[in-house]
Amino acid sequence: MATKQYDRAAEDIGNIVGLEHVNVLVENQVHATLFYISGIGLTRDPYMMTSIDNMWVNVGPRSQFHLPTGKPQVLRGRIGLTVPDRAALLRRLGNVKKHLEGTKYDFAEREGYVEATCPWGNVFRLHEPAQGALNKLTMAYVEFDVATGSAKGIADFYSRIFDAPSRVDTKGKAPRARVSVGLGQELIFRETDAKLATYDGHHIQVYVANFSGPHGKLLDRGLITEESNQYQYRFDTIVDLDGNKKLFQIEHEVRSMSNPMYARPLVNRNPLQNNRNYIPGRDGFVPDHMDAAMDNPRDAQRMRLG
Repeated sequence: MATKQYDRAAEDIGNIVGLEHVNVLVENQVHATLFYISGIGLTRDPYMMTSIDNMWVNVGPRSQFHLPTGKPQVLRGRIGLTVPDRAALLRRLGNVKKHLEGTKYDFAEREGYVEATCPWGNVFRLHEPAQGALNKLTMAYVEFDVATGSAKGIADFYSRIFDAPSRVDTKGKAPRARVSVGLGQELIFRETDAKLATYDGHHIQVYVANFSGPHGKLLDRGLITEESNQYQYRFDTIVDLDGNKKLFQIEHEVRSMSNPMYARPLVNRNPLQNNRNYIPGRDGFVPDHMDAAMDNPRDAQRMRLG
């Protein structure tokens, strides 16, 4: 009897088990609400940071944006999300356009994704989920622009410091370091000849299984910038491990899986639900059923009766 062969390495995650949040300062919480909540269709965390000086925004079950008020920060690259129902997404983005006039807000359809620019210039690539994907709303990747010749050293840094599956992808116009940072999540570092923007302090946060191992390696090289608490530390410089030359700067908030916030359940709403087509029991994000029900009144009626 023939035995089916599987690519077992394809299921490896590595030591970094999740890209939990991206943190950028925003100038105006109303504009942030229009873009992230009304436009993209994400959900404000109902339990944490509920005042007017910060907002946490949920992206599916594992990730968030943290949006404190302050001088706007712009990530030097692109943020990739998977968002179901491209047509509904485009309608939402169109509906908020008039409210964001005078800002950098814009959106356009591209081949394979919708590109949206937030009111302060952060660029988002909004992809439809892959066929059969278990999680249809995700923070799939954060892609940074980095200097020519640095991709290999960056991939090596994550591989040797964090034991994260990392490789250099040479397909396309420019080499890219691709680093696994969770189930279906990547950090991507794309080489460019263009002048790089000055780092303004935005940061990312990851959870790791082996918490002390990377800490010791970073400490030996003098790269730890903050000993936050028992469950967290920070560093902000990626270096060439063969010479300690700086390759890229981005603050990493590194948390252990014993952190009390790890795997906290995140509330996600159904952005198709409204007072004109309301379906009882469908307020939460249930992607396997919601699209047909919201677009087809007969399906909606069957769901009410069922």
